[in-house]
Amino acid sequence: MDNAKAICSAMQTFHEIVRILMNVIEKATILFYHRERISSFGKGSVLSLGWKESESQKRRFQVLKNQWNLNGASILDLGCGYGDLKGYLDRHFSDFHYTGIDLQPEFIEEAERRYGHLPHTHFFQTDFSSVDFPRVDYVFASGALSYQCCNNHFIFEMISKMYLASNRGVLFNLLDNSVFPEHPILAGRDVGKVEAFCRSLCGKVKVIKGYQEGDVSLCMER
Repeated sequence: MDNAKAICSAMQTFHEIVRILMNVIEKATILFYHRERISSFGKGSVLSLGWKESESQKRRFQVLKNQWNLNGASILDLGCGYGDLKGYLDRHFSDFHYTGIDLQPEFIEEAERRYGHLPHTHFFQTDFSSVDFPRVDYVFASGALSYQCCNNHFIFEMISKMYLASNRGVLFNLLDNSVFPEHPILAGRDVGKVEAFCRSLCGKVKVIKGYQEGDVSLCMER
């Protein structure tokens, strides 16, 4: 019996080590992917963020902007890139508090240069999947949940984490796996399963399509 317990404990330790290593490898792959794009397209380009063109980013921002009145709200932007959501929202709302988080140091450096001097604006370079979120009114993730991950529960864990941190609502977008082709870094999701999970947490869920081919936004309102 003692041997069986020892073997079971050793296997659990082994699987935890493998999980940690895979997480490190995945993060390193994402960093390398964007550094390659920075090298190809230049620092500050939306192409370096992974967008096909600037209009695709704006269309996603417009969907987000249309859901709520964000005047005076507190906002957490996961995978903020250059912080351009801050600049976009400034053209439509006022007096909101904005916090952006991104893994990529180069993106945060550019975000600070563009918007860091503005009031109620803060940026942090960190892995948002491994830190506690502040309590805010709204949590947004535009493009941040579209990377491949060996943890099949990652998307659901992140949705739960975002929802728990929000006072009023959450909005995130996904790539639809029924449309999005295979990609070495990015991954489509089963939108039906994600929607069902959101509805298990929240009574008011909206699925938004038609603004960009292969892209779907989900809005969870408290």
